Parts: sequence; C-alpha cells; structure tokens
Amino acid sequence: MSDANTRTTAGAGIPDRIDTTRPHSARFWNYFVGGKDNYEVDRELGDHIKEIFPGLVDVAVTSRHFLGRAVRHLAGEQGIRQFLDVGTGLPTADNTHEVAQRVAPDARIVYVDNDPIVLAHANALLTSTPEGRTAYLDADLYDPEAVLRAAAGTLEFSQPVALMILNTLGHVADYEQACELVRRLMAGLPSGSHLVISDSTATSEGMIAASAAYNASGAVPYYVRGVAEIAGFFDGLELVDPGVVRVTQWRPGPSDSANPADPAASVDAYCGVGRKR
Repeated sequence: MSDANTRTTAGAGIPDRIDTTRPHSARFWNYFVGGKDNYEVDRELGDHIKEIFPGLVDVAVTSRHFLGRAVRHLAGEQGIRQFLDVGTGLPTADNTHEVAQRVAPDARIVYVDNDPIVLAHANALLTSTPEGRTAYLDADLYDPEAVLRAAAGTLEFSQPVALMILNTLGHVADYEQACELVRRLMAGLPSGSHLVISDSTATSEGMIAASAAYNASGAVPYYVRGVAEIAGFFDGLELVDPGVVRVTQWRPGPSDSANPADPAASVDAYCGVGRKR
C-alpha cells in the first residue's frame, strides 16, 4: 500500500501532551482488543475491570468484528465509497480504511479524533491504496460543522458517505446533546448516506459495575446507555436489517459467534446501521 495520497495535521510536540499517569480510553480499548499501544496504567485498569466483568473483553472484540461486517456491507452491497470515521481511536488490525479498500480500492476514508495519543499514531493510519485516499483530521465531535468542513477536503459531499461513530458517544454525558451531535453530522451528508453506531450498553449488572469502576479511575468518563437510547440515535433514518441489535447479531458471518448459547452472543454492546433517505 502507498501513502502518497494521504495527509495529516499531526505536528511536533504531540508526545508532550500525552499523559501516561492516568488511564486513557483509547489505550484501554487498545489493550482489550490485543493492541500494543498502551501503558502500564491502562493495563492495570484493564486487568482490574476484567476481574469485575470479564465480559468487557468480549464487548471490545465483537464490536471490532461488527465494524468489519458493517464496512464490508456498505462498500460491497451498498456501493459506498466514502467513510467518515469519527472518534476512531488507536489503530489496530482491520481498520476502516483497510476493510473498505479491500472491497473497493478507490474508497476514501477520513478519520477524525482530537486526542493527542491518537494524533501521535496518525501515520500508522495514513496508508491507502493508490486508487483511494485516507486522511486523518485533528478535530472535535463537539464541533460537527468544523468536522464536515475539514472532511470536505477529502470527501465529496455530493455523493453518499458512511458516518462511523463507534464506541464514542458514551463519552458525551448528556444524551440529548449526543443525539444533537449525530443529527448535525448527518445533516451535512447527502441522501443515501449511512450512519453506523455501536456502543456499550447498560444491559447487565456486570457492565454497569465495570462502567462505574472505569469512571472512578480518573480516565475521561464513559456512560453506558439503554438499548432504546442507542436506537434513538437513528431517529429519522431507515434502519438496515436487522435493526438495532447486539453487535454479535448484526449480519453475522461464518466466522462470527452467533450461537445464542455462546456467552459472546450476549455481549453488552448494541449497534445499528441507518440510511438517510
């Protein structure tokens, strides 16, 4: 793969902004999905959370599998060639651009995050097929219009875009504000665009306890929500079958665990894909 068609806003001095004394959500999640971009403080919290609720590892892994299935569906079956991934987190294997360009080499992907450690790893994200393009933006979910303006440098908003917001909206404490941010982002996208969301949910005592322990750690809080609230993010959109379901149950393939008897099938994370008419 070539990085000739990429760009980034990463600059000097970013490592100086990284606080390694407190757990960090991107590094914590990176540890749970088997990545190496984390510190001792993140691993210590991760191990503590595993003792409280081992199922959070399943949430992390199966949510990542959902990303792959959703992107393959959109690029392969819906012909989507543009992806806007907001709150991308740290790169691991099978990132959005890798999955999309495997299906459609001419796909364009824009990653958005405003966290210094993600910015420091931007070069790892910025690879692309010669036919496509991958870009990273240092921008903030709380300013949707600025995100859209910056993304317009890479994406063509006269054509459908898949807006990906995975395991990110839980950082927005106020639910109505989270819904409004999603609405404002989707408002800037044309008909035929899709919204892809997954988030941890308050669907077991274990997950609720794990969330409380995480929020007490000093990391930026993450709030788990009810299934109805996850569904509310898709108001006004046409839900793609099978609707808002557990991440293990969204169009599982032969390699996915879809057996209801398997504990992984009951993970505390829900997802959905919605189409803008």
